[in-house]
Amino acid sequence: MFKHTQKWLAVVALTIAASGAFAQDFPSRPVKILVPQTPGGASDALARIIAQKLSDKWGQPVVVENRPGAGGNVGMEVVANSPADGHTLLMSYVGTHAINGALYKKLAFNPEKDFAPVATLATLPFVMVAKADAPFKTVADVVAAAKKAPLNYGSAGNGSVNHLVGEMFNSAAGVKLTHVPYRGAAPAMQDLMGGQINLVFTSLPSVSGAIKNGTLHPIAVTSAKRAASFSNIPTIADAGYKDFDVNPWFGLFAPAKVPANIISRINADVNDVMKSRDVTDKFAAQGAETYLTTPQEFAAVLKADIDKWGKVVRASGASVD
Repeated sequence: MFKHTQKWLAVVALTIAASGAFAQDFPSRPVKILVPQTPGGASDALARIIAQKLSDKWGQPVVVENRPGAGGNVGMEVVANSPADGHTLLMSYVGTHAINGALYKKLAFNPEKDFAPVATLATLPFVMVAKADAPFKTVADVVAAAKKAPLNYGSAGNGSVNHLVGEMFNSAAGVKLTHVPYRGAAPAMQDLMGGQINLVFTSLPSVSGAIKNGTLHPIAVTSAKRAASFSNIPTIADAGYKDFDVNPWFGLFAPAKVPANIISRINADVNDVMKSRDVTDKFAAQGAETYLTTPQEFAAVLKADIDKWGKVVRASGASVD
């Protein structure tokens, strides 16, 4: 009996040692960060910043691959079914990971059970924008105009963050902006520029250039506090809606069965590069604020947001399928 116990303990010790060595050897080949949205948006911009830094740190290429479709579900399914070795990661955000489970009646994966939270990267507010020559410049202007005549806003589709933020604004301001869903954010922005719709709620990085060159007018950001690099843009809370605060997180996930020590290794390395002034400045230029957590803290954030946004989806009546 004693000999059997000794053998069992030796096997456990060897397994733990091998597992630790595996973490030290990671990555052993190029790492892919899959972005389930098109290039040019917030997820893509942040993923490319962090990919370069991780590539420098790991001495291995870290490649960003865009795999859009079905509100992010196409890319998510690819990662959920990828080898559980840490070499394929998902760049996700609250829209795909905390909302889609309530929005889509049928998913080929479970947003919680089929993914391992690795590391948060940033929080990044959305912004209400209009054409530069629009007659409304402030939240008060929008509310007053909406009470006199119908106004509308475009979104990336039913149940998208863009859509739900608009519904939350309607509730907070006591107005009824009509929702116009599109197949993605790009066509919504095209119609905004063309004058077919009045407003769009969208991520700051996707319109930062248009804001800076004066093509679009930023009416307000959705977070409780102003974005550091866009401090001239007021918040919706500044207009008197003090409890309004929508500040979506962005972060990295891995397939669910990636070993915990690999997850911990990636988290530590991500948090390390996120502390550099270079990354902080590049994120700030996108309107993002760095946000560091442990995998366990990230899992708790995800769980709370699945509950929070599920209620918003149900209240909006949005559904896909």
